Amino acid sequence: MLLLQLQVWSLYLLQEQAVGFDVRSMWGQMGNLARAVVILLFIMSAYSIGIMIDRAMAYSAARKQSRAFAPAVAGALREGKLDEAVKIADRYKKSHLAKVVVAGLQEFQAHQISTEIPGEEIDASKRALDRSEAIVRAELKRGVSGLATIGSTGPFVGLFGTVVGIINAFKGISTEKSTGLGAVAGGISEALVTTALGLFVALPAVWAFNYFNNKIEAFDVEMGNSSSELIDYFLKRSQRGTGARK
Repeated sequence: MLLLQLQVWSLYLLQEQAVGFDVRSMWGQMGNLARAVVILLFIMSAYSIGIMIDRAMAYSAARKQSRAFAPAVAGALREGKLDEAVKIADRYKKSHLAKVVVAGLQEFQAHQISTEIPGEEIDASKRALDRSEAIVRAELKRGVSGLATIGSTGPFVGLFGTVVGIINAFKGISTEKSTGLGAVAGGISEALVTTALGLFVALPAVWAFNYFNNKIEAFDVEMGNSSSELIDYFLKRSQRGTGARK
């Protein structure tokens, strides 16, 4: 009921010519607690925007470099040039596929030279690929959980400011000994501003989190497919090597 009454009062305020919505005057009317809420929301918004920009640039670079890396490394592997494939992967530092593939290639090469146990290089390569996938996945997810936190807590921070505004509105009634709009205008403005800011901060964060989460899932599929194809290549190469030794 209090929130409903608050909305009704806000409509009255919008119709009153005497009540302005100048940012400076509204900031001056706010109490210290409401100001703290607004500052916190701006910090949350700046943090989420920073994460969005950073992740968007990282994912764009990963996608672009991976598209160039895949055909280049495939050609080197078809020719059996593992050293060349590793060098190609080293040139694409931002590619999620290159980070995974190079780990498997290096592990396969190392065990192929040193091991005396048949098939050991395949198992070692699988473990190296799994470790590399986990590391790259963690890098891709960096900061994304912060968007989820901001998206889920932003409205509650705004709601806290709303409660503070309502409290100040009742204080205005008590101080002015009046129930007119002038007595509650300051408190209602605090409540409306913090509520709007809370939603303004939370909604983009939620949208960005869902978008980036879908991107990460797509990257996971691509890394999994690349790992599987690389293991198949290692198996065929090992079988050819065994046949040649026989």
